[in-house]
Amino acid sequence: MQVPERLYYADSFLKSFPASVADVRELSRTGGESVWQIALDRTAFYPTSGGQPSDTGTLRAVSPSGASLDIPIDSVDEDEHGQVWHFAPRPLAVGAQVEGHIDWERRFDHMQQHTGQHLLSAVFLRELSAPTVSFHLGESLSTIDLADGPFTQHSLERIERLANQIIAEDRAVSVRNVPRAEAESMLAAGALRKLPERGGAIRLIEIDGIDRNACGGTHVRTTGQIGGLLLRGTEKVSRGVRIEFVCGLRAVRAARADAAIIGHATAALSVGAADVPAAIERLKGEAKAFAKERVRLREELADYHAARLAVEVPIEKDLRFVDRLWKDRDPDYVKLLASRLTAAAPSTIVFFSSETSNAVFLVLARSLDFSFDCGRILREALSQLGLRGGGSAEFAQGEVPAHQLNALRDSVIAAVYKALENSR
Repeated sequence: MQVPERLYYADSFLKSFPASVADVRELSRTGGESVWQIALDRTAFYPTSGGQPSDTGTLRAVSPSGASLDIPIDSVDEDEHGQVWHFAPRPLAVGAQVEGHIDWERRFDHMQQHTGQHLLSAVFLRELSAPTVSFHLGESLSTIDLADGPFTQHSLERIERLANQIIAEDRAVSVRNVPRAEAESMLAAGALRKLPERGGAIRLIEIDGIDRNACGGTHVRTTGQIGGLLLRGTEKVSRGVRIEFVCGLRAVRAARADAAIIGHATAALSVGAADVPAAIERLKGEAKAFAKERVRLREELADYHAARLAVEVPIEKDLRFVDRLWKDRDPDYVKLLASRLTAAAPSTIVFFSSETSNAVFLVLARSLDFSFDCGRILREALSQLGLRGGGSAEFAQGEVPAHQLNALRDSVIAAVYKALENSR
């Protein structure tokens, strides 16, 4: 089957076009719902490729009676033979005449982001000698991965400023096709950033005086149509640094969202926008002080609680066994209390449990004047129930479903008393 004429190569601004259905095939069927692939003799729908998502839109077919049928195109892909398949929920007859309509808002957004990527990559290469190794156009953010970095904030701000200056200059963005031999000569001379491995004519995208790059994607006609470029963040990746950015209306939406967040922050903090960073630092300092005070009070409470339990549960037959279940104590406090009690009170064994949202948290601990192994006892008891847990000889912990708590408790207590008998 002959590959289609790709209309977007010559005109990325083409919003609708006539075509004939060349082939139709059912891709999948699930629960009575099918996904169909439709091939056309010519198409302006861009297929997913080179980091750029596909176009979406509709195919409109008109019957001899004049009735029209609009079929949504959810995605477009290219197969290994160069055929472009339009994914649709309904089929069309081979030979049917259709009119394709591109989702123009989506297409123009992709053109802004993709051309913005060419410009941003060129500026990074020119100013910081940082080549781009990959590009991804996402639903809300786009990224380039650079084979260099990290970069200082000053350098990133400079790159962003230079890119926007070039956008404001409204430089021409042109498309031309050259023989591969000519493209290879350009690459060797450093006049071309990269070259695909495929043969035949090479499609070049040129930003006047800034960049020349082999690319099959859709692009705007001038840098002014990029509409502004905003860097959103950086991330260390295996090959270097990932740069997040937005262009055009995405940059406007991002700035509006940022302004809304700042507005909420100023209202909550009762400060002006310029004072938000200082207010946040003040709150961070207060939170750190409060956290330190909370730890101190928690430790004092655990010491008091441990002393009270030592009084409430006297030593009988050379043993103080403290067995408690709480519904209002978090596991960290239960561990702290067990540690403080066994450290302060001799001849003491504790079996503490605390109900959490999903299970019961357990602690088995002993004072140093005993010699049995808490970790082994709790680990074996949990293992009998198909569970895991354990710890050191003096302190062990684990979790158990609430309905298995009593069985585990009986098993642990029996094992503790047996260990005590064997040590005498």
